[in-house]
Amino acid sequence: MDLDLAQVRAFVRAAEELHFGRAARGLAISQQALSKRIARLESLLGTPLFHRHGTGVRLTESGARFLLPAKQALTAADAAVAAAVGEHRPLRVDVWGHLYAPMRTLARIAGEAGELALGHGRDLPSVTAALLHGDIDVAFGRVHPPLHTGLAHRLVRLEPVDAVLSADHPLAAEPVLRPEQLRGSVLWAPGALDRLDFLHQFADRFGIHDCATSINLGLAHFLTEVARDPRRFALLPADVPLPDIPELRSVPLVGPTPLYAWSLLWRTDNGHPGLSSLTAACAAQAGRLRWLEYDPSRDWLPEPPANASRDSTR
Repeated sequence: MDLDLAQVRAFVRAAEELHFGRAARGLAISQQALSKRIARLESLLGTPLFHRHGTGVRLTESGARFLLPAKQALTAADAAVAAAVGEHRPLRVDVWGHLYAPMRTLARIAGEAGELALGHGRDLPSVTAALLHGDIDVAFGRVHPPLHTGLAHRLVRLEPVDAVLSADHPLAAEPVLRPEQLRGSVLWAPGALDRLDFLHQFADRFGIHDCATSINLGLAHFLTEVARDPRRFALLPADVPLPDIPELRSVPLVGPTPLYAWSLLWRTDNGHPGLSSLTAACAAQAGRLRWLEYDPSRDWLPEPPANASRDSTR
């Protein structure tokens, strides 16, 4: 009996998630495609692997017995691919948080980091799953707890965050703003706050009670919606280039200045040689451009950084 590894991978992901929708998102395929792969695997094995019910799925006895050897088969297959490709395989990097344009930071170090193969994860949970399953080598975006014990991370950059307002907003003419001055305004977010940790914690810390969400169709669409309503504001790292929308104003935040943290995240047992090159390139650039300066008397972070330097001269 020859097993199809794509079907086995679909089974393992679904067995770990116990939810076909989440498993499909983690594999970047449709739920229908995932269901078909599992159904074909069950047909080949001649036994059901899942009990399906309205709120999710659970393993059958056969599925529970199959799970561990299925994982071992995938590990062996990944090792075989790595052995064949050798050290010449590019480092596979996924980024998430696209609205905040993380590629700006990676572009600054790409020439020093060796050969990279870039992809685009959906959010921290999806890239975490991809790391744990060996689909990618390293991820780049905002890391926040809780994290899986098999993962390591390194802070790369801290970016000051500005408030972006409609030109008709009552505070749009101010040279600087304190975050607390935004109480009473509407925080415009590119999705539900429970999936956007930084915005959720900002709103909680500074008493922003009015929030509204948009469909994430890209930065230009998102900020056009901000410009249309004088009650709204959005938060963006200060050096994100704004689209040409005349009705927008960007105002620095001070007292404290919110900082958005970019980090690398990888599996602790990943031995790809490109990983050390990437982390070294990030550290060198951070030192040259003072990316990791942080003063808790002046700046605000949801989680205090472990490898940032304190410097009151910025």
